[in-house]
Amino acid sequence: MICKTDPPPALSRRDALELCAGGLMSIAGGLRAVPANAGNAEQSVDAYVVQVLRDRFSAQSQSLRLLLPNGSGANLGPVIAAFTAQTGVNIEPIEVPLDEVVNTLILDNVLDQRRFDIALPATFALPDLVSAGTLLPLDEYVAAHEPAGFRNGILYPTGDTFDGETYGFQTDGDAYLMFYHAEMISSTENQERFAERFGHRLEIPRTWEELDRQMAFFHAPEDGVFGGLLFRVPQFLAWEWWGRFHSKGVWPMAPDLTPQIHGEAGVTALEEMIRATDSLAPGHENIGLFENWERYAKGDIYANIGWGGTQKYLNQPKSGMRGRMVFGPTPGGQIGQGPLAVPYFNWGWNFVVSATSDYPELAYLFSLFAASPRMSTLAVGQTGGFFDPFRAEHYQDAKIIDAYSAPFLKVHREAMGNAIPDLYLKGHSEYFSALAKGLDAAVTGALKPEVALQGVAQKWELISGKAGHAQQVLRWRDLREKYPPHVKAALRDL
Repeated sequence: MICKTDPPPALSRRDALELCAGGLMSIAGGLRAVPANAGNAEQSVDAYVVQVLRDRFSAQSQSLRLLLPNGSGANLGPVIAAFTAQTGVNIEPIEVPLDEVVNTLILDNVLDQRRFDIALPATFALPDLVSAGTLLPLDEYVAAHEPAGFRNGILYPTGDTFDGETYGFQTDGDAYLMFYHAEMISSTENQERFAERFGHRLEIPRTWEELDRQMAFFHAPEDGVFGGLLFRVPQFLAWEWWGRFHSKGVWPMAPDLTPQIHGEAGVTALEEMIRATDSLAPGHENIGLFENWERYAKGDIYANIGWGGTQKYLNQPKSGMRGRMVFGPTPGGQIGQGPLAVPYFNWGWNFVVSATSDYPELAYLFSLFAASPRMSTLAVGQTGGFFDPFRAEHYQDAKIIDAYSAPFLKVHREAMGNAIPDLYLKGHSEYFSALAKGLDAAVTGALKPEVALQGVAQKWELISGKAGHAQQVLRWRDLREKYPPHVKAALRDL
């Protein structure tokens, strides 16, 4: 997802702040002068932002341009309207396709077009955006404006920082989750047949092995019933394998960055993934995100994989699957005598400030306003968008409960609090692009699994070297420490 044009070096904090010289700082008289904890201790974060802008921002109208992925305008429309009504600052939303946000933002920076102040890239893209010098570090603004503990309410804050600096506000809780056809799993006939064949009860699978067994059990194309609809398009393929691999109890790379994905654990995970493909619905190889939702809603497939956005769609009154599903985290593995649960956070959207914004502090303050408990609850509760809960407060809101259903939110919150992180390293897009291509070659039969993964491992070595091996080692060791304690304790180096 990273453009091939050589980017400029990352801006220093001083360079970034100097962008304010002719903009908001001269107009507002220095917004950083008021600490966030001053005044009424009960004041909400969004009200604090409004007060700062009213007290120190001139009556002259300003506009900020917001780059966001298609569909998220439905979430942010009410937030933007509230911000403009209370502050007089206009926000111009500019929507582009989901997979074009990152390239659009980087090209804007490289060409110095200065078209955007704020953007909503995928969380996993932050390392590449920072490395390209595209984003402004926010730590000085955080110190000036955020109340103590503000980010403690974010259930998954891991993707907001890179190399020890803060760059974003998580605004979407994209834990990968499983969806199961409730009528199929609860059927007395299916329960009896399953128990007779396998010797145990049919229930929500805890491991990938159990999931694969159940999908094969239900897969009956001759009867118009199919086992699963897991993604097999290349751009989503790596996420499933990432979960399958971690469930084997092995780190993807050793502490010195030596790849460990091509050993027995990685090959076995890929072989199992290939066999599971036989239990997927016809046309799975061409079904992308929104097509997945539409296809599963027909009601003839047992298992599906997705996010809160998937549930928002399937839980609509017009959906053929509303009220007909049970939910679980992505499956884990069996390590020794005990199970290893491996929930996975693999997407999410993040408010960031462009390094070329003429009004960086104002852009930050809008992001703080939008990420506040009250405004983010408003955004997540919009049924037309795909922002998912990411703060503890969201799970108590009646509108959000109605949009998602209480059973789903229970599973979602648990996964959010125990999820493994994505590969937040410089070159993330290159690592995962190489992995996706290798997996696709194996799934389609072009390469044997061991050959495909060996090729990926070799490419990873080159990517790590290009990223600056010594610094990349430090990043990887820091990221390993951010794994949930139960997962960190179970993973081993080869």
